[in-house]
Amino acid sequence: MNVNNRLIIKNGKVIFSDKIEDNVTIVCENGKIIDIVKPEEVVFGNGDVVIDAQNKYISPGFIDIHTHGGGGHDFMDGTVEAYLGAAETHARHGTTALLPTTLTSTFEELMKTFSTYKEAVKQNNKGAKFLGLHLEGPYFAYNQRGAQDPQYLRNPEPEEYNKILAASDDIVRWSLAPELPGALEFGKVLTERNILPAVAHSDAIYEEVVKAFNAGFSLATHLYSGMSTITRRNAYRYAGVVEAAYLIDGMDVEIIADGVHLPKSLLQFVYKFKGPDRTALCTDSMRGAGMPDGESILGSLDKGQKVIIEDGVAKLPDRTAFAGSVATTDRLVRTMVNIAEVPLVEAVRMMTLTPARMMKIDQQKGSIRKGKDADFVIFDDNINVSHTILEGNVIYGN
Repeated sequence: MNVNNRLIIKNGKVIFSDKIEDNVTIVCENGKIIDIVKPEEVVFGNGDVVIDAQNKYISPGFIDIHTHGGGGHDFMDGTVEAYLGAAETHARHGTTALLPTTLTSTFEELMKTFSTYKEAVKQNNKGAKFLGLHLEGPYFAYNQRGAQDPQYLRNPEPEEYNKILAASDDIVRWSLAPELPGALEFGKVLTERNILPAVAHSDAIYEEVVKAFNAGFSLATHLYSGMSTITRRNAYRYAGVVEAAYLIDGMDVEIIADGVHLPKSLLQFVYKFKGPDRTALCTDSMRGAGMPDGESILGSLDKGQKVIIEDGVAKLPDRTAFAGSVATTDRLVRTMVNIAEVPLVEAVRMMTLTPARMMKIDQQKGSIRKGKDADFVIFDDNINVSHTILEGNVIYGN
């Protein structure tokens, strides 16, 4: 075995997908995990980079499949600087991979996003890895728009979405309301292209969600936020998207586990009834993640909406709705452990292997296993991150 230029992580409590072990050393080479062995089995070489975890936890890298930005940057700013700045901010909190997410916007803004993303991928060497684009909107129900700008809401029309799909091969997920005219047909188009359609900002009833699931909508975007629950029509009760997410066994969900969007009771409810293998944690963070309280902007600097950051969340100025979170992935895991009382192994799985499986990258990422990417987070008992490692390179910590 070549013992030069390897990354070796020792003296840590390793979080595997189903257990924690504290008497193993991880050996990595060329960005991959090549061995997981007992400490006494390692032969150190002169070129090795050795990280002493000092009895902290060694976790798979956190994967955020829904984020709009952070560190004062929003992906809708349309600049490479914004992409890189947000990626570096989230890396400091344990994120090794993420999906840059758009908002409802003009067609022109969306086109600009595609070219900016491609350039940002080339230049990104200090931040979390970009896994592809997540388009959130503009095909949403007006009554479930939340903080999405209503002037850009519309129905999915083939003439438009085919142009968008032709303009970018980086789209890997698209969130929309499946009850809108043409949405089911659009979902089938996305599925054929291996793009994940997700139910979002929707007023659908259960029966409509079932049709959507059969058309490929296998994920509910930020469960409870921007979606229907039990409603009445002509005196009759109907189950909504929330109930459908529980009733459809194969439906995955993501939750904003910042402790604000969902209280302890709902975090525990999701965990109990969907479980850690169907539930991904996501930040849904806007530019205020990692920033102090005060005024901010949701969306692009020139066309976005003013919001207020307070109480650990972003709100519309009139405080009628949340406007995205200011969470980072370490906070999500901390919330699930300390507030929802979920075992650490399972909370980590909801931030790693589960989102990796949803995005079909679990053969490369999401767990610590020989042959997988060398993506790690090292943190203490309170999920304070000391090191973030992406494909064998330390992108945060020293």
